Amino acid sequence: MSHPTTTEGRRPRRTAPGGARLAALGRAELTLLGRNRNSLTLALLMPAAMLFLLRSTVTGMDAADLPMGAGAATLVGGTGLILVLVLYMGLTATYTARREELVLKQLRTGEPTDTEILVGAALPAAVIALAQCAVLSVGGTALLDVPAPRRPDLLLLGILAVAALSAGLAALTSAVTRTVETAGLSTLPLFLAAVLGSGMLMPREVLPDAVGDVCDLLPFTGAMEFVRAGWLGTAGAGNLVQAAVLTLAWAIITGDAVRRWFRWEPRR
Repeated sequence: MSHPTTTEGRRPRRTAPGGARLAALGRAELTLLGRNRNSLTLALLMPAAMLFLLRSTVTGMDAADLPMGAGAATLVGGTGLILVLVLYMGLTATYTARREELVLKQLRTGEPTDTEILVGAALPAAVIALAQCAVLSVGGTALLDVPAPRRPDLLLLGILAVAALSAGLAALTSAVTRTVETAGLSTLPLFLAAVLGSGMLMPREVLPDAVGDVCDLLPFTGAMEFVRAGWLGTAGAGNLVQAAVLTLAWAIITGDAVRRWFRWEPRR
């Protein structure tokens, strides 16, 4: 992979505030998203299908393997699934498409900073994912007979952490994704690791000890610990500190990797 080109001397003087530029980028990306049926399907319908699969999976598990109950396991795992599907998998395809269409290259010649370009492209997907998480939280407590989140503050913190990591990892994965059509393949390893090892598709308690120790270090594991603590209110301070350190470490690693290796121009 090539390093991104230097940004010095390539932008004119900025005249619009950062918030206005982000809003404009978000509106433009929302327009492009509305024209792409595949992206809309992934963002709107796939999470619902995966939630149905998740519900079927946890319902068939032994009650001894589900100390939180099938309903709570569905809501905890479903929250993570929505964010990973819509933001990680969806944004990988979005970043790849905008790169191959020269949209990213053109935006870099204007006022927005690199961070604003990446965040602006992620805004519509982030809004959709957060709205779906809100619907899941309200609908899940009503339909699955699950109490409201015990610690809403921890739940929100976990959701934002998963969302931020998903967006960063999507930008990084797009660097090794040649086309939009291959985005499903390039995102599959991390997607499977996340849903199987970070407590989304199945609780980590059902994993063998050796496998669980490895899964404790996965990118989304720490953030999902906050999601679980938010719903159940059962995590101790020590576990939350460990989860916060792990999440922060992955955020720093991901941010540095994106800065070094994100591709702004089409792959040749």
